[in-house]
Amino acid sequence: MKGIKILSTGHYAPSKVVSNDDLAKVVETSDEWIKSRTGIANRHISVDQNTSELAYLAAKDAIEKGQIDTSKIKYILVATFTPDDYTPSTACIVQKKLGLNDQEIMAFDINAACSGFVYSLNIIKGMLQKDEYAILIGSEVISKLIDWQDRGTCILFGDGAGAAIVEGSDNRLFYSYNNSTGNEEALYCKGRTFNNETEGCLYMDGREVFKFAVDAINKSIANLLSQSGLTLDEIDYVVCHQANYRIISHVYKKLKADPSKFFMNLQEYGNTSAASIPMALSEMNEQGLLKENQKIICVGFGSGLTWGATLFEW
Repeated sequence: MKGIKILSTGHYAPSKVVSNDDLAKVVETSDEWIKSRTGIANRHISVDQNTSELAYLAAKDAIEKGQIDTSKIKYILVATFTPDDYTPSTACIVQKKLGLNDQEIMAFDINAACSGFVYSLNIIKGMLQKDEYAILIGSEVISKLIDWQDRGTCILFGDGAGAAIVEGSDNRLFYSYNNSTGNEEALYCKGRTFNNETEGCLYMDGREVFKFAVDAINKSIANLLSQSGLTLDEIDYVVCHQANYRIISHVYKKLKADPSKFFMNLQEYGNTSAASIPMALSEMNEQGLLKENQKIICVGFGSGLTWGATLFEW
């Protein structure tokens, strides 16, 4: 079986922290109200750093921590729905910032919203050849698309970036499941129209997204366990998209699973869309939670609607 090996991880979050108490000064809410419904206490908000800068800093962190030979990097893939510009791609900007313009690299972005990093793992698995590295990055500056008077969204989202440097690995455990269904109503951010109207703000139907997310996580995990023949007891960690404590807790209760398998850091960062899973992996790696040959499931779900999961060995 052809799989991947994660060589190194990194992450970056802007220094400005907006607490629930800070938001209570802007909209009708409270720290208790937000925590009880989402589990979120803080979120990091960019002041003057755009998506490519966050992506670059997360990639740089991963390169330095892993002492990576950058001459082996052949791909840079950035998952984002908040690029700096329509074109060029965020990945091309990151290539330049990393000083890698003098070598042959395929750089491109994908937009699968909160499922972006999971999609990226599956995409790159089919592209990597022997002795080739890829930088996979999830990076978002969602704050530039937030209506700060909309309590339904402003309390949920934050900015950040996570990166993983991967290489191809023969005979290494890897299973994937990816899916989507076109839905423009539940979660969206309108772009520029033919009438030259300006871009809109992020909108979410919270109840619909909650129902979708719980179902998507359960289906994704079940699909991977069926493919692999493994049980949930044999999985060391399940790293879900960090959207809401209630969503994740609902899942592990329904599965009768050990809550400690379901890592969460959303209390500090909120929902960072495509950045949330790689940021979580990076923090887990820093904390020494991830060990060689552990079996990890990553599950993403978000706008599109998109969802999917990967099962791989650390």
